[in-house]
Amino acid sequence: MSDWAGLAFLVLLVIGAVIGLKSLSKPRTRTAEEFERNAAETTAIGSILNALHDVTDPAASRAKEVRMQMQDGRFLKKKREGKAGGIAGEDNELETTGGEQNI
Repeated sequence: MSDWAGLAFLVLLVIGAVIGLKSLSKPRTRTAEEFERNAAETTAIGSILNALHDVTDPAASRAKEVRMQMQDGRFLKKKREGKAGGIAGEDNELETTGGEQNI
């Protein structure tokens, strides 16, 4: 009799697991505002992992800083200001045309 009870328990456990996984795999419909709000939230674990990543991989930290400078449009401006001769003239030409080159 206990063999049948054990078998019934295992069958119910497997059926419950399958039903639970199916219900978890359904995508939840969210509005754009809900998605943006959840994406903007920073959890404590996420903050700790980001800080740990910055400490263990300084190149990634520098790359993040360079991306931010490029978005702001101030990456390598000091180096361009110090150039002399024809090179600075080429940079000025690119700046006046908006960075576009006509080929």
